Amino acid sequence: YNLEPEIYSLSILKEFIDQKRQYEIIGNSQQLNIHIKLDTGMHRLGMEEKDIKPLIKLLKENPTIRIKSIFSHLAGADNHLFDDFTKRQINTFETLSQQIIKAFPYKILRHIANSAAINRFPEAQFDMVRLGIGMYGIGDSAAQEQELEYVHSLKTHLILKREIEENETVGYSRAFVVKKKMTIGVIPIGYADGLSRQRGNGRGRVWINGNLVPIIGNVCMDMCMLDLSGVECRENDMVIIFSKEYPIWNIANELNTIPYEILSTISQRVKRVFYQE
Repeated sequence: YNLEPEIYSLSILKEFIDQKRQYEIIGNSQQLNIHIKLDTGMHRLGMEEKDIKPLIKLLKENPTIRIKSIFSHLAGADNHLFDDFTKRQINTFETLSQQIIKAFPYKILRHIANSAAINRFPEAQFDMVRLGIGMYGIGDSAAQEQELEYVHSLKTHLILKREIEENETVGYSRAFVVKKKMTIGVIPIGYADGLSRQRGNGRGRVWINGNLVPIIGNVCMDMCMLDLSGVECRENDMVIIFSKEYPIWNIANELNTIPYEILSTISQRVKRVFYQE
């Protein structure tokens, strides 16, 4: 599949070299590219400063393994409180990567900038940048999102609209009690689709026909119920979970989390529609 592995420790590199030698024994000798990850301060994965010399030695002893790129990851580029730390990370990356680059005669690419760093730290752009969540039009804050174009949304539709009498209850565990006769709606999206159960019982809202309406009762696996009091709508009307009208940051704030978590928990059974110009 022409895959090129990330090498983030000396032990992984040694294992990779051993595996390559086994293939060479049976006649599968070829040049392979690798990507070296450096730990510049996040302390998750990556080579440390003490690993650089043995790394260079191992690769010089195995010239059919070539470094395609060197990279690292910024821990706090999205938060101005950590700007000094981010600058130290960038400087560390510059120093360590230069040591490796000077040891080899071929071109080695470098990249460290994530979505937040692309604009905030232009000195970190090097040869490439990694535009991740920014591709979806999501910034590191609601303010930055004004500079981006929304290209993401999660939508469903109203499958039932009905009247519920006073003192009746709605949903599992009878979690919502109707205080006076009201109109409710049902939408076919639940926690198995990625709509957090924490958003039930009035803590979360959705957008329908220009109105923000609360989710009532407990969120079910495949459905949830809405308070449609005073809202002009009909069955099959579109219901927006998040989009330009109701940004994903609003949901993140409701749940005390970040947009990444919300996007990554949308399950595979949710239909994806891609638009291309």
